[in-house]
Amino acid sequence: MLDLFRTLPGLVKEIEGSELIRDALVFAAWRRIAGEGIAEQAVPVKLENSTLFIAVANQTWQWHLKDLAGQLLFKLNASVGSPVVNFIDFEINEAAVIGSRRRSGPSDEYELRRAAEAAISPELEKAAAGIEDSELRRQFLLAAGNCLVRKKRLTSQDGDG
Repeated sequence: MLDLFRTLPGLVKEIEGSELIRDALVFAAWRRIAGEGIAEQAVPVKLENSTLFIAVANQTWQWHLKDLAGQLLFKLNASVGSPVVNFIDFEINEAAVIGSRRRSGPSDEYELRRAAEAAISPELEKAAAGIEDSELRRQFLLAAGNCLVRKKRLTSQDGDG
């Protein structure tokens, strides 16, 4: 996985026009730089106008992460290799955090992987063609597919509310 993050700067530059791919890269980088403990309590929701919106479980996490925002922002952009994110907005949204935990649980893993694989478009495959390592290419495609699935679910939830 470390090798995937080493290739991110080149990928971001090559695919600047594709917001979905950029979002997938930033979301994957967030999970990496946040670490397991924070990632369970703070979930990336969307990237809009260089602002990364992170859903947090409660106000305590919101305060704690606001204190760490500068460090997290630096690590995130360093990991991506480009100043893609200018601001991180921590919004209290316990339902999104719990929903993320459910989606990533072992019982849903097979279903999520199938949905992610189904979401991979020819455009994504073309963008990933430059990744020589087949395992890295597969991981990139799955991350992008997961991002598309999550975005579709969030869009459908917004439409229901």
